Amino acid sequence: MTPVPEGLLFGVAGIPHSCPEDSSLKAVELVQQMGLEALELEFVQGLKMGPETAARIRLAARNHRVKLSAHAPYFINLNAEDRGKRMQSQDLLLNSLRLAAAAGAGDLVFHAGYYGLKSPEETYQNIKNSLKEVLSIARSEKIPARLRLETMGKRKQFGSLDEVLSLCRELDGLLPCLDFAHIFAREGRVNSYRDFLQVIKKVEKKLGRSALKSAHIHISGVKYNQTGELKHLNLQEAEFRFDEWLQALDDAGVAGTIICESPSLETDALMLKNLYHNLKEKRIDSGHQT
Repeated sequence: MTPVPEGLLFGVAGIPHSCPEDSSLKAVELVQQMGLEALELEFVQGLKMGPETAARIRLAARNHRVKLSAHAPYFINLNAEDRGKRMQSQDLLLNSLRLAAAAGAGDLVFHAGYYGLKSPEETYQNIKNSLKEVLSIARSEKIPARLRLETMGKRKQFGSLDEVLSLCRELDGLLPCLDFAHIFAREGRVNSYRDFLQVIKKVEKKLGRSALKSAHIHISGVKYNQTGELKHLNLQEAEFRFDEWLQALDDAGVAGTIICESPSLETDALMLKNLYHNLKEKRIDSGHQT
């Protein structure tokens, strides 16, 4: 596992488009070569990575100083109507966490599920109970990877900002994955410097300063309607004010990892990294002038 960074590291979700092979192992090397620092392994369609590959990725990430995270399968639903399916989702989440740790990922991002026919309150309790059991087993096995509950963009999905922060506050070992595009799409707002600062301050109030010093953040442009998120867009093709968002993160002293999920992946990730470091240089220069 790589140490907690000072400031923000930038990376991509999945294999960069410029990668010559459909290989997470090659992606680790390429990410470092192109000047990025992080990679989120995508287990979203299932756990298809074997233990040997996981071990090779872990070693490559260490050698290339790339910070790894992973994303669990999309079909996890800890609020499924059928108890058997809920238990299968718990097993899948645990196996995803084990695989993430074997590959050297420090964090596993996951979607908790859907409301379905249940109320938000009942859904919250069901998901809380399911995660309690998963976290207990993870602790007993001393799995080093951390579970990250993602803020979700569709209103039918469990995962508003308040739900995520409340659950993370209640369950020891659960941390948030703050997807600002999802927060924006779900609310239909949260798209100004002031809005972004309010989100950051809410995280700090609920979870403490430490949550901002080891943050895990997703970003992309987003198309949305009254139901929430429709699809990801490239940042410069969307209305999301990423320059104000980055300024808010920098001013608030947020540190950790930014994972870009735009369709263009590495192009937007590199743009954000360059913009962020320009902001930091301006802040340092203005500090020297005063």
